[in-house]
Order: sequence, then structure tokens, then C-alpha cells
Amino acid sequence: MSKGTLYLIPMTMGEYNMENTIPRGVQELMENVNVFVVENLKTTRRYLRKVNSTYPIDDKEFFIIDKRTSKKELSQFIYQHKDKTIGVMSEAGCPGIADPGADVVEIAHELQLAVKPLVGPSSILLALIASGKNGQNFTFNGYLPKDRSDRIKTLKNLERLSRSGNTQIFMETPFRNNHMIEDILTHCDNSMKLCIAANITLSNEKIFTKTINEWKKESPDYHKDYCIFVL
Repeated sequence: MSKGTLYLIPMTMGEYNMENTIPRGVQELMENVNVFVVENLKTTRRYLRKVNSTYPIDDKEFFIIDKRTSKKELSQFIYQHKDKTIGVMSEAGCPGIADPGADVVEIAHELQLAVKPLVGPSSILLALIASGKNGQNFTFNGYLPKDRSDRIKTLKNLERLSRSGNTQIFMETPFRNNHMIEDILTHCDNSMKLCIAANITLSNEKIFTKTINEWKKESPDYHKDYCIFVL
């Protein structure tokens, strides 16, 4: 493995079901990474030990990237280690989507490091392909506005875009899922199809696509589930 390389390393999305979600080659590659840029040190260390119970954690260097990390601080760190093999890991799934990992990749390109994405689970893509919605033209919108009136306006716009053929994907924090579902069922047309993909790749996974009218008949409860919504 050459130096001066940035690897985007996937994690499982809850349970440590490596045999179904993380290829063996990716697991073996982690031992050769010198430096890790991660969201949560405790989670990362636990994960690496699950990959290999004798993983040499004490021989590695870790840098925490979160909302408080400045771009300047991150740039300086990557520059100092630009001749090493660096691994980026998010809290769950593939780094660089809906997390700070993209900033690391941008810096790596500026420093002309080789950037190598590794195969692993992405809740966004898995939800899309399991939804039955248009996979040729789609948009991931991240989190919708917290303010309810703004969120309703956004949902109306997403419904309009979806009807034009552009599938709309978004997410919510687990404890606000039911509020999101209530707004969707109240303000979107009954004929509109909605996919709720919850706990993807986990033992309690549930993925259903139904019309708004069909969802209304069930009073769906997804409180504290990890959900991706596809409209």
C-alpha cells in the first residue's frame, strides 16, 4: 500500500454484522492505515476491535472531526500527515455523505493525495434501490428544516419535484420521525407514494413503500428508528 493515500472506510450501521456489510478486503486493509480522521473516537476504537480483536490501536493516530473542528485545523493536520496512509470513518455507513468527511476529501485533493473510496453500506442508496422510486434522477436533501412551517413548505416542494420525476430522499433524527411522518401524511397528496426505510441492514430492518392514503390507515410509529424517507 502506497503512502499519500486517503481511504474512505465504511462502518456498519448499528450492529457489528461485518459478514453482511463490510468486505473482508476492507477489514484487512484497516490494519495498514497509519492515521484515522473520525467523528467519534470511542465508537471507532470499538469498531476496529470488532474487526480484529488484536487490532494495534495504540500504534495508530486519531484526529476527531466534528462541528467544532475548524477547516484550518483540519488542513494543518492532513498536511502534516500527507505522506502517510489516512483513513476517514464516520459514525455509520460510508463517510463523506451527510457527515464532515467531505471536508477531509476536499483537502486531500488539494494536496494531490490519492483518494480511494471503499465498498460498504450507504443507507441513502440502499433506501433508494429498495423504494421502487426513480433511481435515474434523484436528490438527497439531508435534514429538512426544524421549524414546522418551513418543513411543510419544503415537503410541498419535494412532492412537486418528485411528481416531475426527481425522487426526493431525506432524513430525520430518530426521536422526531413521527413528527415528520405526521407532516407528510397531513400535507402530501393521498396518491403520493412514500417509502420509509428503517434500520437498514440491522436485524429490525423494515422497508415499505405505500401511498399516503395507505400509510394513513396504519398510524405508523417509527419513534427512535433510524429512517430514510423516499418521496
